[in-house]
Amino acid sequence: MFVREKRINGYTYLYLVETVREDGRAKQRIIKNLGRKEALAASGALERLASSVARYAERAVVLSQLETGNPERLACKRIGAPLLFGRLWEETGCRAVIEDLLSGRAFEFPVERAVFATVLHRIMVSGSDRACEKWLADYDLPGVDGLALHHFYRAMAWLGEELPADQQAGAAPFAPRTVKDLIEERLFARRRDLFSELSVVFMDTTSLSFAGTGGEILGERGYSKDHRPDLMQMIVGVVVDAAGRPVCSETWPGNTADVGVLVPVIDRLRSRFAIGRVCVVADRGMISAPTIAALEERGLEYVLGARERTDSLVRTVVLADDRPFTPLCIPRAGGDPCASRGPAVRRPSSSSRRSRSRVSATSCAATRPKPRRTPPTAAPLSRPWINSSSGATRR
Repeated sequence: MFVREKRINGYTYLYLVETVREDGRAKQRIIKNLGRKEALAASGALERLASSVARYAERAVVLSQLETGNPERLACKRIGAPLLFGRLWEETGCRAVIEDLLSGRAFEFPVERAVFATVLHRIMVSGSDRACEKWLADYDLPGVDGLALHHFYRAMAWLGEELPADQQAGAAPFAPRTVKDLIEERLFARRRDLFSELSVVFMDTTSLSFAGTGGEILGERGYSKDHRPDLMQMIVGVVVDAAGRPVCSETWPGNTADVGVLVPVIDRLRSRFAIGRVCVVADRGMISAPTIAALEERGLEYVLGARERTDSLVRTVVLADDRPFTPLCIPRAGGDPCASRGPAVRRPSSSSRRSRSRVSATSCAATRPKPRRTPPTAAPLSRPWINSSSGATRR
């Protein structure tokens, strides 16, 4: 079917016709007289008819746009990630806190939208702010129209803006308190109630390498966890609570060892968020005698990974113990479950027990109540040894 025009007595009429074959010959049969062309154009009836038919002819619409040289109207943008993480951004209070801090400022662009765009970019693909500008073209984010690369740089500069002198209490010796710290504290205050406590916090660190001439304070060479020892780097640590919600992040110079960051972070955590009771969970890279002594001195509970070959307590209490272990968690895919010394539920074979001992001792944990350095024949420990690589479990 198609539209055909025909002039009659000086007027142009439009007809909807179709081609049929009768007696072996092709003929055009009129289905509908649409009316005078001028009247249809003036009333907009043709546009309404075309838009109605276009709903069922997507391929023709695409081809027509290509033929007219207008591919911009064929752009396809992703909406899933902006909808999902945009909802979480608002429910967690990130948008409200940032907009409240910006209420007294006179930026000529939406800083909160620029921050959200960079956060979403790091969640989806990771990369620099320079890559975020190009990545943003494929996603439908409300309120980001007109944002350019320098807007992302200015938004990051605002997050790192130094706070006034009267708000510098508890600042790190190598970095002042910034707007980023204020956002973390206000987000924690939003979900705080009368009984809030960080009964368990998980902490881990990684190295972040970078190129260029920046990083005069934090940029140093050290052990590179992202396998780029040729670049300057900084150490980034993240603290999350038992529900998996981020509490805060910290940065250190790139030559800082993991064993030296745990106690300062805990001290800042207690002072910034006014928390009394904290149980710290960290991997074996942060364990050392001074660290344990400092935690004991502060009266804190902790679960720290222990080194298998260099820790005599692991060898005497765990590896030399012939009694079976009691699983305390669901087995991981491709690995053994974490195991604890306790009442036996079954007695495995000698080879199986020896193998599980090695797995458990590789990253077993020490709990706060005075580890007893006793021989294997002594009474059982008051609290179990826990495999911290599979998660903390208390009995």
